Order: sequence, then C-alpha cells, then structure tokens
Amino acid sequence: MKRRSFLWAVGAGVVSASAGGCASPDRLAALPGNLGNHGRFAGMPDDCRIVLDGSNDRLFGRIAFTALRREMAYAQGRGVPVGPAAYLAISGGGENGAFGAGLLTGWTRLGNRPEFKGVTGVSTGALSAPFAFLGPDYDRELERVYTDIGLSDVMVSRGLLRGLLGDSLYDSAPLRATIRRFVTPALLAAIAREYTEKGRLLFVATTNLDVPVGVLWNMGSIAASGHARAAELFTEILLASASIPGILPPVMFDIEAGGTRYQEMHVDGGTVAQVVLYPPSLGGDNLLLDPAAVGPGVVEALTGRPRRLFIIRNARPGADPETVPRNIMKIADRAIATLIQAQGLSDLYQLYVIAQRDGIDYNVACIPQSFTERLDAPFDQTYMRNLFAVGRDTMLNGTAWSGVPPGFNAIPVPSALPAARRGRTGAS
Repeated sequence: MKRRSFLWAVGAGVVSASAGGCASPDRLAALPGNLGNHGRFAGMPDDCRIVLDGSNDRLFGRIAFTALRREMAYAQGRGVPVGPAAYLAISGGGENGAFGAGLLTGWTRLGNRPEFKGVTGVSTGALSAPFAFLGPDYDRELERVYTDIGLSDVMVSRGLLRGLLGDSLYDSAPLRATIRRFVTPALLAAIAREYTEKGRLLFVATTNLDVPVGVLWNMGSIAASGHARAAELFTEILLASASIPGILPPVMFDIEAGGTRYQEMHVDGGTVAQVVLYPPSLGGDNLLLDPAAVGPGVVEALTGRPRRLFIIRNARPGADPETVPRNIMKIADRAIATLIQAQGLSDLYQLYVIAQRDGIDYNVACIPQSFTERLDAPFDQTYMRNLFAVGRDTMLNGTAWSGVPPGFNAIPVPSALPAARRGRTGAS
C-alpha cells in the first residue's frame, strides 16, 4: 500500500463516525527484552525469520549457505555448472506497485528475464514478490493484482470515532481476503519446491513495532514446513508487510518462550526500510561459518560467479513541487511524505554500498519523471493500469535500469583535479 500518513487519513475525513466498539483491542505482552530473539512460532522451523538488527546475521548466513548447497546439488544432478546469480528487491509504494508489475511482465516479453536466486519484497513489494519469484508463469496473477482490484478489495472504513479510539482508521479484512485468494496450495507448493530443490530464497519484510526492528521472513521455509497453518502465516505476513500504521490495523503474531505466550505487533515493512536485500552488518564471516570445512567449489559458487542486483523502486526519484497551504494537516502530510521519500532514496544508497562491497552489479529502476499522472482516489484502476503500461514500456524500450542510485555522480572528484591543475599550469 502507498504509505499515506495517519494525519492525511484523519484530515481527509473517514465516512461514518460510529460510537460502537470504541475500546482499544486487547493484546498479550510483547516478548521481554531479556529473551532477545529466543521466541518460537509453534511448529515452524527456527529459520522462518531473521531480525534485522545484526543479532541474526549468523542465522542468515546459515540460510544462505544451506541454500547454496542445495543450488550446487541441483546443478550437479543435471550436469551443469552453477550459473550467474540474480537478485531482485521490490520496494513499497502502494498503487505504484503497478509500475513494478508492468516492468516484470515487460521483462518476460523481452525474453531475457532471469530466474532470480533471491527475491525480497516490502509492503506492496511483498504482495508482488511471490509472483516475481515464481517467474513468468505467474505474470497474469501479478497483472491482476495491480490492474483488477480497487479500494473495496483493500480496505473499508471503520468510521472516524471508532478508528481514532481503536488501532486503525480502516479495516484490512478485504485485503486479507484478496491475499488469501492468491495464496493457494499450488502457489505454496511451487515456492516450497524452488526453496528445497534449487535453494532459491524468498523474503518478505515487516516491522516489529514493539522493539522496533525490521524482520525478514523466510517464506520458502514457511511454505516448505508442512505446517497446517503455513498458508495462514504466509497470508498474515504479506498482510502485515502492507499494513500502514494508523491506516490499517497491525497484525499480531503469537510467539512462545519459556512456556509463556507473548505477542508481537507487526506493521508495514516500509516503516524501517522501503527496500531491502540484506543488512550491511551481514558479512563474509557470517556466511563462511567454518572456512576450514568449506571446499573451493563452494567459495567459487559464493563469490566467484557473476552476481547482479535488480531493484524496483515503485516511486519517482523526486516529488512534484507544489504550493503547500499554511494548514497544519497539509504541512504535516507534506513533511511526512518528504521524509518517506528521503528514506526510500537512502535505502537505494545503502544497497549501492552493499553491492560495491560485495562485488555485485547494481541496477535500479524508478518510475520515470515523465509519468506525471496524479492519483485522485486510493487504488484507482485507471491510474494503476496506466502505470502498469509505463512499467512495461520502460522495460521494452530499454530505459528501465540505471547503474547508480538517483542523483549519484559516479565520476570521482579526484579524477578531475589533475586536468584542472594542468589547465591552470597552461594558463600561467
């Protein structure tokens, strides 16, 4: 979902003000700080999620290393070498997720869309990530998500008074039902096969608001768990990643530690980061846990093959200038929107630093500045279909990717100094 501010929703006015059911919902206590990350989800594998505060980097390393082993075994069984690795990171952006959906379907038409080794999704990117992960066979489902649904498929007003006294202004039951329609047994089985047989990874980001900290959920591990509630947890994670605080209700996850039940409050992954691959704290020492036991083939497969990162930023690099009225709601809304936009740009720069450090080719696609259509109403189908077409055409005409983040000049300052010095010497 598009990350609108809480103040925007209040200022816009939600329809009916109902006094019924105004008490704040109850919840269990959050996991105490002294228990760290030792809580467990009943029946789920221990690697089903990674906390993005540096404390789970070795766990992330084990997940990546195990996935690499599976990939190597799969390639060996077919008598082929382990090929290049491509990674896809899809950002938040609400209705603007139509851009990324169009871009991916255009990529399929070009005929050179890679099978991604890993896919991550945040917010609206989380909703498209499973389809992007499974590839061109799911392009029609991906297109439907961003061209066929409307506001009634996403949220319904709770009424202003009830919303202000509860945990959100809107009810996300329609979005939950929409997600459930797509999270079929066939989709889960396909993700599980890619995870267990090929070592491909699918992650979705949420924000644990109690801590607060970002969390990456290992969706392949959940799909392959065989747990009776796997589809339900899969759905709830996608819903949580797209649940804007104050606009949609948080998703509560039950967790157990030391025989006691707790709850975690999870909201939109974009609260922490608009787009993510893995944290900068994750390094080679977290991946190669026992260098003495790692054969040369593993090291080569990990670092020697070409690796490419593709980032879809479902937003334009800059905002439209406008005359902001001297109105508290308008000022606050504009300031929050500016903060979110700046955060998204910073996330692109962080991924650029990670890619430079780890020798990964960096590519980012943003909505072109030439797209100036305004969104007049949430989840307007005309807007989304037009933006879908822009994403598709941007890919087809070869202008989608940039090798550096928006606004970054890759020419080092020192490289220009000798020429300038020579110019001054000649003048003298």
